[in-house]
Amino acid sequence: MCGIVGIFAYESPHTVDPLELRRVRDYMASRGPDGAGTWLSEDGAIGFGHRRLAIIGPGSQGAQPMAIDYCRRSREDQLVITFNGEIYNHRELRHSLETKGHHFRSTCDTEVLLHLYEEYRDDLVNHLRGMYAFGIWDAQDRRLLLARDPFGIKPLYYADAGGTLRFASQARALLSGGKLSAAVDEGALAGFFVLGSIPEPRTAWMSIRSVPAGSTMALGPRGVISRQVFFSLVNELRRPDSDGGDSALAEGLADSVRAHLVADVEVGAFLSAGVDSGAILALASEEAGTVAAVTLGFDEFRGGAADETLLAAVVAKQYGAKHTIEVISGAECEASLPNFLASMDQPSVDGLNTWFVSRAAHEAGLKVALSGLGGDELFGGYSTFESVPRLHRRLRRLASVPKLGTAARAALRAALPSSTNPKVASVLEYSASLEMVWLLRRSVFLPWELGSLLGADRAVAALEELRLEDSVLRPSTRPDPGTDVARVAAMECGLYMRNQLLRDADWASMAHSLEVRVPLVDAPLYRLAAPRFRTWTPKAAKSPLARAPQSPLPEEVVARKKTGFGLPMHAWLMNSKRASQWRGVPMLAHGSCPWSRRWAYVVASELDLVESR
Repeated sequence: MCGIVGIFAYESPHTVDPLELRRVRDYMASRGPDGAGTWLSEDGAIGFGHRRLAIIGPGSQGAQPMAIDYCRRSREDQLVITFNGEIYNHRELRHSLETKGHHFRSTCDTEVLLHLYEEYRDDLVNHLRGMYAFGIWDAQDRRLLLARDPFGIKPLYYADAGGTLRFASQARALLSGGKLSAAVDEGALAGFFVLGSIPEPRTAWMSIRSVPAGSTMALGPRGVISRQVFFSLVNELRRPDSDGGDSALAEGLADSVRAHLVADVEVGAFLSAGVDSGAILALASEEAGTVAAVTLGFDEFRGGAADETLLAAVVAKQYGAKHTIEVISGAECEASLPNFLASMDQPSVDGLNTWFVSRAAHEAGLKVALSGLGGDELFGGYSTFESVPRLHRRLRRLASVPKLGTAARAALRAALPSSTNPKVASVLEYSASLEMVWLLRRSVFLPWELGSLLGADRAVAALEELRLEDSVLRPSTRPDPGTDVARVAAMECGLYMRNQLLRDADWASMAHSLEVRVPLVDAPLYRLAAPRFRTWTPKAAKSPLARAPQSPLPEEVVARKKTGFGLPMHAWLMNSKRASQWRGVPMLAHGSCPWSRRWAYVVASELDLVESR
């Protein structure tokens, strides 16, 4: 796991500024404390930088940027790469390439990517199993290839301006180079306040965009040559069901965990009291023996239903894990907030839990930890899978009557107490389409509330720029996967998991030089599980995951009511010095306002996206 940067001055006579390259690289020092490198072409038109966290191929053999000469064709120029991520099938790929005449000088997965490009060009991505973001420079063709893994586990941001393409693992790192505008993307800001995260390809800044998950982008002497999508979440939901049933899915789960254990350092695990992380620990223990597990506890939760430490200890004991429990207090959270916010790359209402558990894992001596992230999306563990289709079925006809929804909202807002959750007044207004019902359930603020945060004119302009329904929600379920439950799965995976959970897991863990691996966010496993959403039932949602280990999970874990990987944020925020920042904001002033709304405003203020009041 690493931090990567590249600058390609594709229009002559521009050249790369080496100082900018190093500034961007070293902004990401926590992503790669084990080494740093730069490479600059002889003509100065392109340069790569790299910060390394050594996981596979330790020592100098894995140093980056890495270059090789073409070895199977009569070409004299080099291929050069800067790479962030892990390729779990690199050994199998190396063996296959060796049979085709390729010769390797290291055992690291980075070199495999270079030889794979020589063999398959841009199609190399269809041979990879892993999480990755990389840039490959083909000196012979004067061509740059950027690629990002199917789910977007690893981030890849770019800015194309003035005949120069810049890319990096962090958006704020690109800004640190000093050559890009920090003007706020108003549409992205609206997206953040509504969804709690910024939908890709937008970022918080107009000058920077994200390479979409599951896609490649190629550039030549005149800029962008092509953009290709090689993996679609929705297309996988449309696949015919496999014939293997639960046994094939159990084998797929074990295979994914086995693949995610490939490393030259110890691999640990995050452990809560839930099925997802418990099953991951169980499968990892069956494969590797004793596994180090890390659990978060909170003073405010001690002894209550939300306290995960007791059940986590039961699971750890059953599977022989080396267990560490880190208990966080409100005072410690308050003291940690400046460092946490400084680590945040793009604004999010989440990530603090991952930041704390990653810190605990790092302090326990781990470089790699497995996470159960993706279990709810892959197996339909959220209440939205049942509640969103049900509400849509009941109200869609009434909601389709023109202007009835907005009239109902106005009447209910006047009749209901001011402390009532604003979503109650908008139930009819947002029930005409399944996508809007999902938004009602997932949103932090509803679009009509943004005027109270940003001012009426700015809110209207921001929402027009975002085009929430047409450009964000509806495309996430196209082409139509066929059932309401599958449509919900497409939004949970494509919007919530990609834009928030995976993005937060990356920056929050890398702030502590920890690599987080997500075995449940795995393309081969997703292909097995996705078609099941056509016959999904709440009762059977998590059962394949719970039954996957040979030694069953404790019954109290399987039967436990879902609480999520939560934090006592309401209590912390109400006692925080930052509470004064929302007292003058109408939508944040009343006592029943959910903590996520207050927190969103604090985050936007701290990142200078809005002014504190």
